[in-house]
Amino acid sequence: MKSQPACALPRSRTLLHPGPAAPARIRTMQAPRAQHVRLSLQPDCSLFDALVQPLARLDISSAAATLLSGHFARLDYCTPAANPAGPSVAKYSAPVHAERVLMVSATATLGTSTIGEPLVHCHATLRTADGATKGGHILTETSIIGAVPIIALITSFDTFRLQQIHDTETTMPLFQPQRHGEYQQ
Repeated sequence: MKSQPACALPRSRTLLHPGPAAPARIRTMQAPRAQHVRLSLQPDCSLFDALVQPLARLDISSAAATLLSGHFARLDYCTPAANPAGPSVAKYSAPVHAERVLMVSATATLGTSTIGEPLVHCHATLRTADGATKGGHILTETSIIGAVPIIALITSFDTFRLQQIHDTETTMPLFQPQRHGEYQQ
């Protein structure tokens, strides 16, 4: 009989998506002349507007962001949920609404939606007013920054853009890096 190590962890769940797996799991590109920007996300603005508007003025439409700790007056978020109706195996839960939330940390990605509009995808770790730790996908257009600005550290992408594209494996629209002029809608 083969013994298990005392610290063996259970196997992670594995999701089998309905479509064919891409031969390259991760597609990477370099941004050798990327801009690094420090933004002060303004109070009483949606997280979406606080990121998109100042970056648009800098002609930045694709970027990665790290949001430092800060308070939200209102925050809406979703968590992953099973999707028994298919075709994708996962979906977002119904939105959860919280007031007076501390965002412990967050990362966001700015790109272009399938219809050519700015899109911000953000995940965060949160502490709610009652002290509970939560996390999930932030609904950036309805989440409102609190009374004190939140600092965001931005890295722009200069040689490519992030474009939301239908992914055949997951059957969901996902950000994919595209060289300028590569994607046709």
